[in-house]
Amino acid sequence: MANDTTPSPADRVPSRDVLKALGDNTRYAIYLELARAPSPLATAQIADTLGLHANTVRPHLDRMREVGLLEVVTDTQGAVGRPQHRYSLAADAPSLGFEPPAFPVLARMLLRMAGSAQVPAAEAVEAGREQGATAARRRSLGTCAEALTQELAALGFDPESVVDEDGATIAFTRCPFRELAEANPDLVCSLHRGLVEGFLDERGDGEVRAFRDLADRTPCQVEIASVRR
Repeated sequence: MANDTTPSPADRVPSRDVLKALGDNTRYAIYLELARAPSPLATAQIADTLGLHANTVRPHLDRMREVGLLEVVTDTQGAVGRPQHRYSLAADAPSLGFEPPAFPVLARMLLRMAGSAQVPAAEAVEAGREQGATAARRRSLGTCAEALTQELAALGFDPESVVDEDGATIAFTRCPFRELAEANPDLVCSLHRGLVEGFLDERGDGEVRAFRDLADRTPCQVEIASVRR
């Protein structure tokens, strides 16, 4: 039997057209946003996130479709006027260092196992605290609000912070865990809360005053108080 030597999507070298398409800063930003999104995005969503006009985003999406980077689905449910197009990365699009497709699948399976085993939210908080403490040891510069904002940005939360003399409020303008959190909010939001608490405890210059997640029906955010050492 002949060996199948067809390279997997992750092993394929991007073509010159693909590299040229991603050489544009705006297209690369759009590609990054689509790579991080848990579900296909409409043109207006991409434009709002990146602070661009939809008419600016459309030709970039068309160009990336032409070179095979994107797939598009047509959403006709609830649409007024012409159908809405939603975009996602093509199955064989280069990863460019983004998380492997297996990671979200693994996360969903682990959450299902944890839910079946009735793992309490308190254990999820503790697991998150361990990860938060590890992350804090890598970010020793700046105030607690600055360091936490940087960590949350690296994780894909696109945080926006408002600082006052007593601390700060950090809002999460997007949630990279949203699909998982909506399916299992107790565990996923508890992991996130634990991560924030562990991060601040390890640094020792801040503490969580309030953590508002999906259950609060308000924008997800954390309020932190500065601790003077």
